[in-house]
Amino acid sequence: MNAISDKRIVIKIGTSTLTHESGLINVRRFEELVKVLSDLKNAGCKLIMVSSGAIAVGVGKLGLDKKPETIPGRQACAAIGQCELMYLYDELFGRFNHNVAQLLLTKDITDDEVRVQHVQNTIDTLLEMKVIPIINENDTVAVDEIVFGDNDTLSAIVAVLSKADGLVIMSDIDGLYTANPRTDEDAKLIPRVDLGEEDVEHLAEGVGSARGTGGMITKIHAAKLCYPEGIPMWILNGADPKILYNLLDDKPVGTYFIPKGGE
Repeated sequence: MNAISDKRIVIKIGTSTLTHESGLINVRRFEELVKVLSDLKNAGCKLIMVSSGAIAVGVGKLGLDKKPETIPGRQACAAIGQCELMYLYDELFGRFNHNVAQLLLTKDITDDEVRVQHVQNTIDTLLEMKVIPIINENDTVAVDEIVFGDNDTLSAIVAVLSKADGLVIMSDIDGLYTANPRTDEDAKLIPRVDLGEEDVEHLAEGVGSARGTGGMITKIHAAKLCYPEGIPMWILNGADPKILYNLLDDKPVGTYFIPKGGE
């Protein structure tokens, strides 16, 4: 894993990776994910995480059947779930002697140059301190005017403002397909995409997990944000966190979005 030494990698963790269909924490997968990420950090990788899951975990902890339909209800679930998420990250990463920090962002912050600089300074300082920043949208206060809308977009923005060497989006699907693999058995995984030459938005048909937001279209939009900045992006299936080893050992996996000027 020498190739990742001293590289900044943003890892976006989807809700479906962290939770069961019930919305409760998938303990085994959560533990395995933290173990793999800790190993990558030990190898020299500078990790920045964008973690979904606060609302779903809050729903699960409250024993609700589904997300509340009202904004205050979802915000309340986010407030409860964010505490639980950070407690788990702190506890699990602590087993491997790694410290974590929480950053909660809203779109108005990243639209302001001065505040962006503050975010960049904080991330840079945390990485210098060998701390893992864990970033999420501040769902408890966000309203329509200041929301990113999904953490795929947020992760791409974080990758750009932190000058990352790569973005990995871990989801509940292996990557981008020629058709919706949930409904078309002939759908084929597309291993590489060059957004400078290909229009792939029409391939984004399908639905995401009921526990999360967005879907394939938000991942393509994230890749489009990374492309002009020269940041490579991958979509991987988070069902097996060990897949990160294959990626960082330069083995083909998932869908690779080639950055501008890249291969």
